[in-house]
Amino acid sequence: MSEMITADLVDLDLSADTKEAAARALAERMVAKGRVTDLDGFLADVAAREAQMPTGLDGGIGIPHCRSAHVTEPTLAFGRSAAGIDFGAPDGPADLIFLIAAPAGADDAHLTILSSLARQLMNAEFTTALRAVDDAGRAAALIRGDARTDDDARDDARDDARAPAEGKPTDSAAAPDGTASSGAAAGSTPTEPTVTEPTVTAPTDTPPAGTAGESPRPFRIVAVTSCPTGIAHTYMAAESLENAGRDAGDVELVVETQGSAGFTRLDPEVIAAADGVIFAHDVSVREKERFAGKPTVDVGVKAGINRPAELIAEVRDKAARGEVTAAARPGSTPVERGGEPGEGYGTKLRKWLMSGVSYMVPFVAAGGLLIALGFALGGYDINEAEPVTEHFVWTQLDSWAALLHQTGGVAFGFLIPVLAGYIAYGMADRPGLVPGFVGGMISSTIAAGFLGGLVAGLLAGAVVLAIQRIKIPPVLRGIMPVVVIPLISSMVVGFLMFVVIGKPIAEVQKGLTDWLSGLSGTNAVLLGVLLGLMMCFDLGGPVNKVAYAFGTAGIAVQDPSDSAMMVMAAVMAAGMVPPLGMALATTVRRKLFTPTERENGKAAWVLGASFISEGAIPFGAADPLRVIPASMAGGAVTGALTMAFGSTLRAPHGGVWVTFLIGSPFLYLLAIAAGTAVTAGLVIVLKSMRGPQPGAATEPRSASATETGAKEPVAA
Repeated sequence: MSEMITADLVDLDLSADTKEAAARALAERMVAKGRVTDLDGFLADVAAREAQMPTGLDGGIGIPHCRSAHVTEPTLAFGRSAAGIDFGAPDGPADLIFLIAAPAGADDAHLTILSSLARQLMNAEFTTALRAVDDAGRAAALIRGDARTDDDARDDARDDARAPAEGKPTDSAAAPDGTASSGAAAGSTPTEPTVTEPTVTAPTDTPPAGTAGESPRPFRIVAVTSCPTGIAHTYMAAESLENAGRDAGDVELVVETQGSAGFTRLDPEVIAAADGVIFAHDVSVREKERFAGKPTVDVGVKAGINRPAELIAEVRDKAARGEVTAAARPGSTPVERGGEPGEGYGTKLRKWLMSGVSYMVPFVAAGGLLIALGFALGGYDINEAEPVTEHFVWTQLDSWAALLHQTGGVAFGFLIPVLAGYIAYGMADRPGLVPGFVGGMISSTIAAGFLGGLVAGLLAGAVVLAIQRIKIPPVLRGIMPVVVIPLISSMVVGFLMFVVIGKPIAEVQKGLTDWLSGLSGTNAVLLGVLLGLMMCFDLGGPVNKVAYAFGTAGIAVQDPSDSAMMVMAAVMAAGMVPPLGMALATTVRRKLFTPTERENGKAAWVLGASFISEGAIPFGAADPLRVIPASMAGGAVTGALTMAFGSTLRAPHGGVWVTFLIGSPFLYLLAIAAGTAVTAGLVIVLKSMRGPQPGAATEPRSASATETGAKEPVAA
């Protein structure tokens, strides 16, 4: 980070009292240096990133950051606040604030700054020095790494003393295999932050423990760290574990950081030589099967940050007792590799279906919005326009509208094949893709629709799994995945879909479509209530996605019916209610919510207006028995009113930003407002019955501790 921060980008007396003001003060320094070209545009990008997830870290640290088209080069600004500024960290305000700016598209530079900074923040001497430094130039030098802390000198002295006794090479010496030893940081560059280079050698290079005249073999550990954003906590946990391993003295610990910039796999020889494994993660470990058969400690990423020495001791105890994880079953599927041992068939079925839906949704969003924009620019008769390959006039708006509409139609054409293909993929891995896509395309061809895609995907996965159970002569195994399995499975799925079950499914699909088209009055309102309840039940989880898939399937045609568009309108309106309701509640009755929740409430306004139901998850996770029922009540009201008003929607996403595509838009917004009021009012009543938690209005506390109280379980 030698060129990313200078004394001019340091403010040791930051007087801002909010995170927005802090970001503006530091960003103004970037503008003065020519690193940012548009202050307001850049701050809007910072706010958008902050709305996704708070950037406060434990220990009084805030790291607002973003990629922006208004940034000319990767830049880091630092501010120190005497009073502290709330960045949403569970343990309270931040006094050390780092504003990180990277040019749009500069993912590597952006993540390099974040990961390098996150590792430094695990050094208590580093943060202590920043809190004590009284010169901006000295602070910039500390952050760049030009200035050494007292802890650096102690580490070097300790390493120098340890090297002769342990027989380890120093940073400048050669490793036993003739290559330069990396040490703790040697050889690393700012553009390669994702993995600490392995320092262990193959088992054959190490003498057995207890050999006369030689040092005992160190205990070798491999670790994997990852977090939802794949940035700060991922690298902080890695640094914490590596530090604890060095402090232990007789431990060699190598970390694979699975961050946002991807990950570099540990050398298989390093894994094979390891005596134990530590997983510190909040998202699934990728390629977890590589570590099977070894003593394993599996914890959340914050445990890797806060108690690394305990994790090392725990994995050593497991190794001493001979506890190992089960080896991965050959041929296990992506769902099985990402799941938990002993999952039932129902759980796996839900994951198979959600695998297909998750891959389908981007096609729905892109295709639906393109079609909607085509209608907005060219009117509702644009679907009758000539193909743009035959008639396209650059200066005519109608030609551009037709282009958008027809491109969206092509994207929609992939919905059912993608759905079926990735359901089969979830069941049978890559061999399931070909028969899954073939079955999905057949479903589209015979008008079996969404239901046909579901059945085709399940059939394709089942057929591939059945073929894989057949014992194959060794001479044929090489061509099985590329020739035999795709050929046979596609033939079987094609026969079943064309000849056996495709037509009955198409009849069921037609009946469902006719039923939707005939909905009116009470039936439509009841359907709106049901869809509203489903959209708000798990705030973006599987039930929410089922309702969303039902709505998008109805409009995934060139000319959807009014009833199908009413269903889509009800689905989107209800999905907006939970975050909007929480935002309103935190505004009306602030004392019932923690500072962190109030900060989340500000972001929830934008998330709710954009139809991102997940904006209510922080509230639901902290207090599900009050937030979830309140959200469902508001969603049911909104769904019912939307159907009763007859509002329609051609776009599958967009929230209030696609109001111009909504039929009866005023009544539609009125329905959302009514549901938001119901959710906010009900959650306020439920929380008031419990009463405000001590200090909720004044002390920064974690959501779980504040919301649950001393007498209630965490899930309450």
